[in-house]
Amino acid sequence: MNEQGDRASQPRGSRLWAARETILFWLATLLLIAGVAAAGAGARGWASALWTAATLVGLAYSTITIAVALLRRRPSVDVIAWLALAGALLVGEPLAGAVIAVMLFTGGVLEARASARARRELGRLAAGAPRIARREGPDGVAEIPVDRVAVGDRLLVGSGELVPVDGRLLDDGVFDEAALSGESLPVERRAGDNIRSGVVNAGAAARMLATETAAASTYAGVVRLVERAQASSAPFVRLADRFALAFVPLTLLAAGLAWAISGEAVRAVAVLVVATPCPLLLAAPIAIMSGVSRAARYGVILKGGAALEQLAAGRVLLFDKTGTLTRGRPVLSAVITGHDLPADEVLRLAASLDQSSAHVLAAPIVTAARDRRLSLPVASNVRERHGFGIEGTVEGHRVRLGKAAWVVDGPTPDWVRRARRRATLDGSLTVFAAVDGRPAGVLLLTDPLRPDAPRMMRTLRDAGIERTVMITGDRADIADTVGRVAGVDAVYADRDPADKLAIVAAEQRAAPTVMVGDGVNDAPALAAAGVGVALAARGVTAAAEAADVMLTTDRVDGLADAILVARRAHRIARRSAAIGMALSLAAMIPAAAGLLTPVAGALLQEAIDVAAIGLALTVLLPQRTHTVTLPTADLAVTRQLYAQHTAIRPLVERIRAVADDLSVTGGDLEPVRELLDRLETDLLPHERAEEAQLLPIVARALGGPDPVGALSRTHAEIEHQIRRLRRTLPETGNQPEPEDVIDLRAGLYGLYAIMQLHNAQEEENAFSLMPPASAAT
Repeated sequence: MNEQGDRASQPRGSRLWAARETILFWLATLLLIAGVAAAGAGARGWASALWTAATLVGLAYSTITIAVALLRRRPSVDVIAWLALAGALLVGEPLAGAVIAVMLFTGGVLEARASARARRELGRLAAGAPRIARREGPDGVAEIPVDRVAVGDRLLVGSGELVPVDGRLLDDGVFDEAALSGESLPVERRAGDNIRSGVVNAGAAARMLATETAAASTYAGVVRLVERAQASSAPFVRLADRFALAFVPLTLLAAGLAWAISGEAVRAVAVLVVATPCPLLLAAPIAIMSGVSRAARYGVILKGGAALEQLAAGRVLLFDKTGTLTRGRPVLSAVITGHDLPADEVLRLAASLDQSSAHVLAAPIVTAARDRRLSLPVASNVRERHGFGIEGTVEGHRVRLGKAAWVVDGPTPDWVRRARRRATLDGSLTVFAAVDGRPAGVLLLTDPLRPDAPRMMRTLRDAGIERTVMITGDRADIADTVGRVAGVDAVYADRDPADKLAIVAAEQRAAPTVMVGDGVNDAPALAAAGVGVALAARGVTAAAEAADVMLTTDRVDGLADAILVARRAHRIARRSAAIGMALSLAAMIPAAAGLLTPVAGALLQEAIDVAAIGLALTVLLPQRTHTVTLPTADLAVTRQLYAQHTAIRPLVERIRAVADDLSVTGGDLEPVRELLDRLETDLLPHERAEEAQLLPIVARALGGPDPVGALSRTHAEIEHQIRRLRRTLPETGNQPEPEDVIDLRAGLYGLYAIMQLHNAQEEENAFSLMPPASAAT
């Protein structure tokens, strides 16, 4: 619902009350102008009456605001304005009183307009919440309220409609994700990809499977944070309120001295006029709220001004590993099979069955099959057995997926033991597959390091973070590897939630902390940190509810930009308030000396208010960020090359599989020949295309001295190693020597290691430059 719709839905009385400052401003302004016109026409009596009426309007309004503040037991600096208005009437300066009234209402109008502009980004998010869903059932498609959607429901999202809940796509689609990620271009999503509530279907109608209810979906959590952000008040704003109160006795003292020394009450009124602390009261909340709004443009939702100030003060950043430094969701890393079925066939049958499952491990299997462009028929007679797995019929084959004890019957084959050993070494999850009652393969799934994690750590240090700490419940060997690659300063592994809480408390005692997490077990630590940051790109968890900040995009480097915004907003809030108050203090001196009349003092104070608010609004201006925006043409090329990069991954894994199967006693080298043929026809052309097209794009985007030298060097090394393997391979028909087999195996393992490193470098330095929604997850 848009802003106009919101206003139209409000009762007339409520709308009038909300616009009271504007109505009173125009009333006082019209009375002031009418009085000036009457004075110009020689009707001095009418002019004085009109100005007195304007003054009385201001006096009545300030009386009400003071009374309301006293009832709420909150002191109010409006007493200065009240005294100035009353004093203007007592000393016979109705024109000054009218100008003061206009000044009083101008401040309210400026604050309301500025706050409305600053809240626009947040309000747009809250107004766009999904309200209905279209559910597929036996009787067709029916519209239902979004809160009636259940996990496992099949939903239809029409063109131009909002995705109602978090889920998984059953069809390819094109979506506008600007509301959450800030990505301005539509994003192509493939069947099997996760999709978040609140994004807009920018293409043809698409079907999806609900994986969350409306209350637990991403957009519901965003709206809750928006409501808290709009209701909160920053510590600096509250400090500013208390600081402004100190001006009441100071102003009264200055006004009393001016009157006592000069004997002229008009000087006391002039002091009261210029001493009002409006710049401090208005500038601080406007700057802080503008910072909250600006951060929302980077996909960072702050619960309010307090969260912004704490984020600006943060010096130590603590991470959970899963979902922050790693992707937080499993990705298929390998398919290990026996010799009955090839890996792609095992994956195709498994993904066809998993299409019907809402299990967390089903999505990466389906996505991997789609990435390899495998055709996935619909399974029948599907039955899930909780805690064990799923089974069904695919093209006449009985397929079973799940735990080894449920899938593998009888003696364990050698290839299964090898798969288990590799899974243990790599920290992988395993899904066992059986076809027609026989073990057919093991699917290995890992939670890989985010490709942008090392870059993220560098940008956070550049934003002012002095120390980074990773805390995880994972094994020490895996945690140390992730921490070392990401570049954190300290790693704490094998820690439970209580340990995390103790570490956060210890770091907080040394310096202000920022804690980033996305799981239920992170909630206590997030609440204990100076400021807690939750990743809500995959849904709203207990972490998001406990945190002060929520990242709506699926990457953490936006936090560095939010920190820059927070520090700039805090700095401008202090500066605008200090400059405004200094000017008010300076103006009190000539007013006390009789050099400023009440009318001139009111006009001067109005100018000070406008200047202070204008300075506060500079928070909304663009500033230096770490976000790299690729031109449209470069982004299209990068996406195309990334699609090829993704499609090449199974071929890279094939290098290791062939090496594993190669026997030192000789044997069939045909798999090696087939592999080299594919490397020369598929892999090398892709690497050459990246050298010619991708590296210039990266060089232009990053700048600096030779940002792509390492990538270019590995391109050359990959081609060299493939040619070396071709020279090592004996001619067809010749029996290989043991030394040839050893060299081939060593060369394959070496090429595999180089490819793994090179792909990681490309994903970090090149493909991470794509907008968050564009990168594969």
